[in-house]
Amino acid sequence: MLRAVCLAGVVAIAPIAGLAETTPDVPTEAQMPHGSTLAAEDPELFALFHAMGLYDILEIMSIEGVDYAGDLEAEMFPGQGGPAWQALVGQIYGLDRITTQFESALPEEVFSDDHMAELAAFFASETGQRIVEGEILARREIMDPTVEEAANIIYREERAAESPRLQLLDEFVTANAMIDLNVSGALNSNFAFYRGLVDGGAFDVELPEDVMLAEVWGQEPELREETTLWLYSYQLMAYDDLTDEELRAYIALSETPAGQRLNRVLFSTFDAMFEAVSYNLGTAAAVFIAGDET
Repeated sequence: MLRAVCLAGVVAIAPIAGLAETTPDVPTEAQMPHGSTLAAEDPELFALFHAMGLYDILEIMSIEGVDYAGDLEAEMFPGQGGPAWQALVGQIYGLDRITTQFESALPEEVFSDDHMAELAAFFASETGQRIVEGEILARREIMDPTVEEAANIIYREERAAESPRLQLLDEFVTANAMIDLNVSGALNSNFAFYRGLVDGGAFDVELPEDVMLAEVWGQEPELREETTLWLYSYQLMAYDDLTDEELRAYIALSETPAGQRLNRVLFSTFDAMFEAVSYNLGTAAAVFIAGDET
């Protein structure tokens, strides 16, 4: 089963009232992510995404995907993949490749001028950059299983204590439908993975679509539980330095038209990217599964 894709920290972002009318700095040539064409096609949008740390998130997702290759091999074709499998996964999750897939999945019109101005002002601000730094740092740290387990323990303790901070995060998560959208995206990705397995010839018989759908939907409760645990554990880390007032403002402003538009754009774009990645991963895995069965 594929892991849930949690997009916490890159959704539901909106400007805090009173921010200066500034715009994100245009990245230098050395900072330009490989595989990106957005810098040339829409410099303003690229500068916004860069300020939001989205390209850092893509880099982390690339590392996570490559690291997951061993788990997938152990689960589906133990000992049959080796360097060839690692090389294939490295290509599928290559940073250039997923960056291109992400940018290609963006809608033709991403933001209105007003929405762009609001979001750019927020992410160019000191508050916005401090939030982004916390999100990226927490995302990198939680890749360590020891750190993740410690964060999970803290979350469970905070939940048992009915902590005020966790109640604020409940509002934040609910306002942006983070659990439902993450679970939906993970289910879509898992279905794409199964389609890749079938199209790649992993099975001796053709699997009907309704069988694949039933298998995927059977994972929903576990995915929801895993997503909830990861999401809150991550957010407690990422927003630890925010005051309650800043977090309350973040919650309220995430419901503005600009914040809601950003939320929809990012989830739909990441969903499309991960469906493509998952399908390709399925077709690649099918080669080794079929080879193991011959």
